[in-house]
Amino acid sequence: MKTKNTYLLHFLMIICCSASLFAQDDKTSNANSEPFITDRPDATESPQTIAPGFVQIETGGFYESFEDNNIKSETFTYNTTLVRLGLLDNLELRVGWDFVEGQTTINGTKLDDVTSGFNPLLLGVKIGIAHENGWMPEIGFLSHLYLPFTASQDYKPETTGVDFRFSFAHTLSEKSSIGYNIGAQWRDDSPAAAYIYTLSYGYSVTDKIGAYIELYGDFPEDNKANHLWNTGLTYLITNNVQLDATVGSGITEGQDILLSAGVSFKLPTK
Repeated sequence: MKTKNTYLLHFLMIICCSASLFAQDDKTSNANSEPFITDRPDATESPQTIAPGFVQIETGGFYESFEDNNIKSETFTYNTTLVRLGLLDNLELRVGWDFVEGQTTINGTKLDDVTSGFNPLLLGVKIGIAHENGWMPEIGFLSHLYLPFTASQDYKPETTGVDFRFSFAHTLSEKSSIGYNIGAQWRDDSPAAAYIYTLSYGYSVTDKIGAYIELYGDFPEDNKANHLWNTGLTYLITNNVQLDATVGSGITEGQDILLSAGVSFKLPTK
């Protein structure tokens, strides 16, 4: 465990330093003049796509725990990397992969059986549909495949997972905005759909510090609904390098706590 945590810290430090150097390059002047919008740390995906000629990397780690009837499940995700590549003015390619470790504790005793490995690789696209115009929101569409043959044995499903969602964003003022998503997903070998939703409010505390609070969840066809919340801060180191931190928990039974931290940066591909 110590070795993986140390590796993650070193990994994030290297990314931050490298991205800061690229941020000073004249080639990124066009990107630096635009607002830096990421799809982390909240569950709400932005409708904005990455501009052609740039790649945006969003990575980090998180911890979450669930406890029911004296059985506690803990999940450590050491690498939540999402790579977003701008292809056209309104089209981006998305590739993501994360490494997970699971620990179970029963009546205060940790089991020796620890699950670990990679989740299925995410492969998808985001399409910009419409720009914001008065009361009409900015609109985007996202869809992903989760490829089972790319997963480690402990996290390998038998079938390919699929999801899609429409993303919306409204500017409320110079300092505040709201974003929300609606969609559906078919994952974990279930033939039943889970209808997903998110609602996030963001506020610019300063030019560099942002804050948000979010409600999100899903409505599985074959199970009860799940509702969760989280809140967090972002800090803009440069115009295209951002740090984030999040805390959250479940509203319905399930998730006890979620802790997350990460970094995002944008680089030119030419």
